[in-house]
Amino acid sequence: METSPLDTNFWNDLYQHQETRWDIGRVSDPLNAWFDQLTNKDLALLIPGCGNSHEAEYLLQQGFTNITLIDISSLLTAALEKKFSQYIGKQLTIITGDFFDLQGRFDMIIEQTFFCALLPALRPAYVEKMYSLLKPGGRLAGVLFNRSFEGGPPFGGSKEEYLSLFSSRFTIKTMEPCYNSIGPRVGAELFICLCLNHDLLDFED
Repeated sequence: METSPLDTNFWNDLYQHQETRWDIGRVSDPLNAWFDQLTNKDLALLIPGCGNSHEAEYLLQQGFTNITLIDISSLLTAALEKKFSQYIGKQLTIITGDFFDLQGRFDMIIEQTFFCALLPALRPAYVEKMYSLLKPGGRLAGVLFNRSFEGGPPFGGSKEEYLSLFSSRFTIKTMEPCYNSIGPRVGAELFICLCLNHDLLDFED
């Protein structure tokens, strides 16, 4: 699927110049709290548009065994392969490519600043692709911006928009303001937990 002008060259250039200004340098507090209550460490996890992969680093440190990362930036994924070399082919798979071309099935997909990096016109396709990648009972969980931005990326949005967008394919288990956002993002983030159906996997809430 065409994502121009936010293509490989665009993202390679941003990472080369370290201009991913939404990267806070660590796992965000809402996701950290979510990860800490997951008890099944063998879940097949996907982190699309993985960026610098602070989330994957934390999950690996906590003993999770089946993590897949995908990003369109070849510069970034080359750096990740070097950083995570001890895990590749074991607990971790790194894919360079377009998320919309990805094949596979996952128990959980982690959303952290990927949705906001896509052109808004691709949001319906994002929903359909997420739906196709999740196993029955799987979840899409993470954080969405609940504010607007000038230009982009990142591109913002609102709870009302997201409810309308996701409800055709997902049961909305949680879509509420984050109670533990970092200072600059207080009041500007929503934590989401979206399920394919009501027959949920064995997660701990």
